[in-house]
Amino acid sequence: MMWYLTLCLVTLSVSACKYNVKQAMEKKLIVPDVIPIAPKEMLQVYYPSGLKAELGYELTPTQVKDQPSVRWNAELYSFYTLCLTDPDAGQLKEFNHWLVGNIPGADVSVGETLTAYVGSATPPKTGLHRYVFLVYKQPSKLVFDEQHISNRTAENRFKFSIHNFSKKYKLGTPVAGNFYLAQYDDYVPILFHQLGV
Repeated sequence: MMWYLTLCLVTLSVSACKYNVKQAMEKKLIVPDVIPIAPKEMLQVYYPSGLKAELGYELTPTQVKDQPSVRWNAELYSFYTLCLTDPDAGQLKEFNHWLVGNIPGADVSVGETLTAYVGSATPPKTGLHRYVFLVYKQPSKLVFDEQHISNRTAENRFKFSIHNFSKKYKLGTPVAGNFYLAQYDDYVPILFHQLGV
């Protein structure tokens, strides 16, 4: 009887997570601004600062300056693409904060880093920006023709579209996602200097 109760609770919590991801992304217009369909699973995102992304909670640029660890229900012999994008960069459209492809299972450390991680660079007086994490299951290991971007430049990060990228490589609908909100703080000028802007 106890195992049945545990199974019911796990099923309910998984269902609630699926509903919460979809509901939160629709409420903050990530669907349809960034992607047409919300992922079913919540991506777990943990920052070295001790904080984690929580479907729209506010974090500061200082708290998210270092690359997080991420977890999702990955299939061991499949490849994945992970992205972090800011769709609120105004006329410059999305700003590509992190893009890693050919991730075997969930081991991001051995994936192909197309765009090195940089944290939130929300300009002053632009309010809260949405920072969206998405994971896509690849059809196979891919050959990417994107230019690799270091964490020392903003060049080629603007005018990004994760939706167009996913169409180009036939990635389909994201399998996991999460997001947080952030606005300007005193760390942003340091990051701007690092990126040469």
